[in-house]
Amino acid sequence: MSAIYKTIQKRSKELEQETTRFLADMVRTPSFSSKEKDVIQVIKKEMEKVGFDEVRIDGLGSIIGRIGKGSRVVAFDAHIDTVYPGDKAQWTFDPFQPKIEGGKIWGRGTVDQKGGMASMVYAGKMIKELGLNEQFTIYFTGTVMEEDCDGLCWQYLYKEEKIKPEFAVITEPTNMNIYRGHRGRMEIRVEVKGRSCHGSAPERGDNAIYKISRIALEIEKLNERLRNDPFLGKGTVTVTEVRSSSPSLCAVADEAGIHLDRRLTFGETKESALAEVRDAAKRAGYPDANVFVLNYAEAAYTGKVYPTEKYFPTWVLDEKSPYLKNAVDAYTGVLGKAPLVDKWTFSTNGVSISGMYGVPCLGLGPGNEVYAHAPNEACPVEHLSGAAAFYAALIASLNGKA
Repeated sequence: MSAIYKTIQKRSKELEQETTRFLADMVRTPSFSSKEKDVIQVIKKEMEKVGFDEVRIDGLGSIIGRIGKGSRVVAFDAHIDTVYPGDKAQWTFDPFQPKIEGGKIWGRGTVDQKGGMASMVYAGKMIKELGLNEQFTIYFTGTVMEEDCDGLCWQYLYKEEKIKPEFAVITEPTNMNIYRGHRGRMEIRVEVKGRSCHGSAPERGDNAIYKISRIALEIEKLNERLRNDPFLGKGTVTVTEVRSSSPSLCAVADEAGIHLDRRLTFGETKESALAEVRDAAKRAGYPDANVFVLNYAEAAYTGKVYPTEKYFPTWVLDEKSPYLKNAVDAYTGVLGKAPLVDKWTFSTNGVSISGMYGVPCLGLGPGNEVYAHAPNEACPVEHLSGAAAFYAALIASLNGKA
């Protein structure tokens, strides 16, 4: 292990207690999508405390911390909104009263994904105090609304704030592995019309529920025909909601629709996915079904509405990327073992950073993604210091200091 990696490793362990305390402060501050205002203030205070060069909040409400003023730009990202706790009876403790037990910190958001936020802020502290950065302007973004609309925050950062990094690191949970991509996704609506009549004489009408049911069964068959990729795996589609309307519960439905969750593997696009669904409707006997991508237009906690289509492209970092080589070298150097290089099952802000804008991207984060959105969420404390050490080591590697 090189001298700088030894120094980073030692310092990250010295800061482990502070990193964990910061994570606990965030967990105690609920921050559901579009309700992140209070936790943003907690993060702002911490960034200022550890000595970031600049801390500001954008129009959508995400926090942007900056270290350095080099000509090259890199970014670390953590979304700081969480899902709700769900049925609290499934928790063995209050999800917003964090505890440290069994070498883990427990609470909602410890894995998904305030742990990544805590680690990258303390990586920033190390980068600055150890003088690891010369070439780069480094942005550390605590982003909002990801759970509701992944990537929207980075559409805003890229287009409105003009933050256009040459390389980005996502700190979503990876169980301390390096991830270099994931499937994309889109939300599709299929609607059909019928003709209502009194339920006592259904033959007089045209029941839209029967139509949409036949289309749903064709969607089930479509799932078996979708493209496969050796790295990302298979594309999938599933019906997640069925709705209908009629003049009353004693009347035949005059309209019905289904909501589709479509996961896109490498090579699948919005156009190809819509064409496949339209073909499924045609096979069911309803070529005139209305098939379209949904839109998101909810207000952020700032009041800002920034509409987007619910199409989130697939992305993969090439396995020969020099950034991946830097990451593997930094990981091996500071953590003392070779990393597993893999992919996420779920979706991240990478759909915008890399999928929409082509910025090379990879990820490493504390915690195991299997605990995301689950009761009794917990992250190993050693992951927090390990992730912080990796982020700092990566910057040292990129700057040629390792």
